[in-house]
Amino acid sequence: MADKKYDLIVVGGGPAGYAAAIRAGQLGKKVACVEMERAGGTCLNWGCIPSKALLKSAELIQSIKKAEQFGIKVGDVEYDFEKIIKRSRGVADQMAKGIEFLFKKNKVDYVVGKAQLTDAKTVKIVEGESKGQEFKTDHVLLATGCRARRLPFLPNDDPDRVMTSREALVMKKQPNSVAIIGSGAIGVEFAYFLNAFGTEVTILEIMPQLVPVEDEEIAKTLEKEFKKQGIKNELGIEIKSAELTKDGVQIVYSKKGKETTLEVDVVIQAVGVAAYLDGAVNPSLNLKTEKGFLVVDDRYMTNVAGIYAAGDIIGPPTLAHVATFEAVQAVNGMFGASKPRRVKNFPGATYCQPQIGSTGLTEKQAKEKGLDFKVGKFPFVASGKAVAGNHSEGFVKVISDAKTGEIFGAHVIGRDATELITEYCLAMEMEGTIDEIHGTIHAHPTMSEALAEAAADTHHEAIHI
Repeated sequence: MADKKYDLIVVGGGPAGYAAAIRAGQLGKKVACVEMERAGGTCLNWGCIPSKALLKSAELIQSIKKAEQFGIKVGDVEYDFEKIIKRSRGVADQMAKGIEFLFKKNKVDYVVGKAQLTDAKTVKIVEGESKGQEFKTDHVLLATGCRARRLPFLPNDDPDRVMTSREALVMKKQPNSVAIIGSGAIGVEFAYFLNAFGTEVTILEIMPQLVPVEDEEIAKTLEKEFKKQGIKNELGIEIKSAELTKDGVQIVYSKKGKETTLEVDVVIQAVGVAAYLDGAVNPSLNLKTEKGFLVVDDRYMTNVAGIYAAGDIIGPPTLAHVATFEAVQAVNGMFGASKPRRVKNFPGATYCQPQIGSTGLTEKQAKEKGLDFKVGKFPFVASGKAVAGNHSEGFVKVISDAKTGEIFGAHVIGRDATELITEYCLAMEMEGTIDEIHGTIHAHPTMSEALAEAAADTHHEAIHI
């Protein structure tokens, strides 16, 4: 590899990095991907994939506990928490091997180590098994992603008691109690997982609603469902102090002027992410940043010619599927395969139960923009498929232009919401309307019928409500 001149070197092997490298390989380019840990990056190894394996275990045990509602009798249910964690690591390992296979298939040179871009044409390996090697390239794509934010008032020298999502994914034993600070996707997913196995869960959120980026009605529904599950939601709070105790962590927080002391075994910080660029770029290159994220143009190029960036490192939305899209667009553009596109429509996905899928504007945002809009809703309690499956909580909500039917946003909370939302994403991408969703025959009985019924409800034409 040291003798090669590359068309592209990708720094980072996560959903943006590996996708960029594979796409360049498909285009017949000489490409290398440098990853300091393992192919797949944070998402595959420490985020999206292992967490979904844990959530599947939680869904399964909840289903078993409700088996008698289906006429099936079961005895005492036992579980092995250590094995649940071990399975999730196995899933991540299997998928990482799959990425490594795809590198070979597409003739991508895979370099394990920490890279530094010393100039616009040179990448040096500064740590790891390939330390000291330098590679020349015509193009560089930075895809180093983000890392979990840590709260400054929390002691962070005890990863068994004060965790980010990374430590939580490999926790050695199940805690009896946990405080989860932050109620974005990561926070509510860990809340659902641990609660399903009997951990006493308290969510601490500074904002007045759970999942703050979601539609208010969606958030209220999740709050209600979490209360039914036994999850305590403390919203609109301010944390006054936090300290390690002999047996756990003590947190003092205030809500509406009243202070509460909470003692738990473990704290999980789920307060967002920060761009990870530590040592990846020689400071002399002076790459432009904004709020810690790299600034790129419509072709995903930074302010230095030949240096591109994609994925979480260029800022929100920090989602794996957005990162992959951006990386492929960047590669297509730099090699003339197609005109690159910046992200406009994208699905948000939260995988607790009930799941949340969303795209476009919330109702509050539509009001703030002064839009003339209508709202259509359909509850899953009116869906035969949902009721038959014993998961009738939640609804579909769609927001559209009052005159033209153009779709401004769609929001789903319920079983398989993360799968269902894509239909509305596609409709918005194709500039479809509410009437076109309504006019498309949906199979019966399915969860997806609710998408058409919500569209129909915009004109008060839904059949089943």
